[in-house]
Amino acid sequence: MPVISVAEIESASRKALKVYGASEWIAASVARAVADAEAYGNVICGLYYLESYCLQLASGRVNGTVMPEVTAPRPGSILSDAKFGFAQSAFQMALPQAVAAAKTNGTVSLAIAHAHTCTSLGFFTAQLAVEGMLAIGFTNASPVVAPPGGNQKVIGTNPIAMSVPDGQGGISMHFDFSTSAVALGKITMAKAAGNDIPIGWAVDKDGAPTTDPTAALGGALVSSGGYKGWGFGLMAELLAAGITGSVNSLDVGALKLPDGAPHGLGQFYFVVDPSTHHHGFATRFERLVEAVSVQEGARLPGSNRKALTEINVPDALWAAVSGLIKGPV
Repeated sequence: MPVISVAEIESASRKALKVYGASEWIAASVARAVADAEAYGNVICGLYYLESYCLQLASGRVNGTVMPEVTAPRPGSILSDAKFGFAQSAFQMALPQAVAAAKTNGTVSLAIAHAHTCTSLGFFTAQLAVEGMLAIGFTNASPVVAPPGGNQKVIGTNPIAMSVPDGQGGISMHFDFSTSAVALGKITMAKAAGNDIPIGWAVDKDGAPTTDPTAALGGALVSSGGYKGWGFGLMAELLAAGITGSVNSLDVGALKLPDGAPHGLGQFYFVVDPSTHHHGFATRFERLVEAVSVQEGARLPGSNRKALTEINVPDALWAAVSGLIKGPV
């Protein structure tokens, strides 16, 4: 298993995306997200996704050259229309305007519309936190989750992410999780490895809990925490699809299919300047840190988050990346 630097992962990803049709700046934007995912151990959203990006560029399912359109419908609202391009480039274009509006208004909503899957939602909220903003993000995805007691897919894994600034250009707390019990990729990986899945991840086509990944893929995922997770998933759905004017999860084909209609998904972010209402935010947060730190083995989400500089990449995966750099066969 080769040891590959994160810098090389980013460079290889950018080259592959370019050779499959993405413009230079868009390829660089998406490659940064791939490298970031690998640096933080989020393998499902890293190189594992690169082949899908490339094949969908080639088929036209995602537009790798379109320029996002950023507007401000109201002083505290920023909208970036991805125009069926990548979420990463649409966010990159809107970020400076969103931060400026938050500093002026105290809060701002940032909507990304008609975008390709954003993959790692926390990649985006983290960028806002580094700019000194507290950010909460929501997105939807293709339908894989059934309602509690049901067996038909209605919403996606619909992640929620939150990043909290430390006031010094860093991040003091960070979480990014699916509102489903597990990400779909973990079930596909279990199937590929010939492993069972834990009970409570999914149901089969009849709505019965299953440990068989094949039966799970023929059925549906379940929400994390039952009705509680279902409620959070619906909240993400309404914000990501309803507020941004993007598509419902029900109307999106499987995210990694090489061709088909563009994803057209949405992301929605609440962005808050922590100093807007009073200047005690850091003090309040420090109280939490102290209460957690005195408990051995306990920590706040993301408090030990450190980026790796080198990654052990499976041989087959790195060979696939090397093949992508050569371009379509």
